[in-house]
Amino acid sequence: MKLFSATLGGLKKSLSTTRSAITAPLRALSGARTIDADVVEAIRNQLITADVGVAATDVVIKDLTGAMKRGELHRGEEVIDLLRRGLITRFGDETPELVTSSDRPTVVLVAGVNGVGKTTSIAKIASAYAQQGKSVLLAAADTYRAGAVEQLATWAQRIGVDIVRGGGGADPASVAFDGAQAALARNVDVLIVDTAGRLHTDEGLMRELTKIHAVIQKKIPGAPHEVLLVLDATQGQNALVQARRFSESIPVTGIFLAKLDGTARGGIAVAIHDELGVPIKLVGTGERVEDVEGFDARIFVEGLVGG
Repeated sequence: MKLFSATLGGLKKSLSTTRSAITAPLRALSGARTIDADVVEAIRNQLITADVGVAATDVVIKDLTGAMKRGELHRGEEVIDLLRRGLITRFGDETPELVTSSDRPTVVLVAGVNGVGKTTSIAKIASAYAQQGKSVLLAAADTYRAGAVEQLATWAQRIGVDIVRGGGGADPASVAFDGAQAALARNVDVLIVDTAGRLHTDEGLMRELTKIHAVIQKKIPGAPHEVLLVLDATQGQNALVQARRFSESIPVTGIFLAKLDGTARGGIAVAIHDELGVPIKLVGTGERVEDVEGFDARIFVEGLVGG
């Protein structure tokens, strides 16, 4: 059974603001009106505004322009269909899933800057594992931010999973080590390691993240099996900058794109995939622990531009 599924209803609701922005130039078109250069340019502007990215936008607009010159586009629905097919091609029909180790524990390292929804995202992942009957242990290695450990502990209690934490100001790498050691001793299925909500511009904190990764790898060979970077979809291009910087410090294996429901910039998923080639594995669609969807390229694009 898949840990997370993707539903068209959930993604359509979350992407409604972005979808409205992208398809705005098509709303006034009647079946009798031919698509013209002004409409294509308006669509280009909307794609850029939605943070789809220059590379993907240029390819899609080139296809639109060619079809327009050949007289193949007459209705807004035809343009939407071409948009949909073009964007799906960018992703290559991806339906990535979280990696599961054949040996216990599966270790998931989670990174991201402050304010992106990292702690809530961890709770969503932990809850999904727990609902499948997996034993879950959280390691609270975000020891820099006041209240971060308590926040994670509250979530752990709420969803019924265990947590390992150090004292105030404890070395983050030592907490990660203790978590790995406890996970082995308790024979748990999944260890999820939280890390400090570091600024991607802080070299010292980024080095600390690299150290945490190395400590886990030394204690549990082959771990972490999944390195998830939580990004805030509302931050648009800044999220792309963060993804680029984190990928330079640790081997990011997947993106958790949070707060998708609160933005008109949902196209950033396309830009991230285009520039970094890192798969988007999960998307946050609300604040509740169950508000999370797996990523499916076709379903995502239908939610983005309409089906």
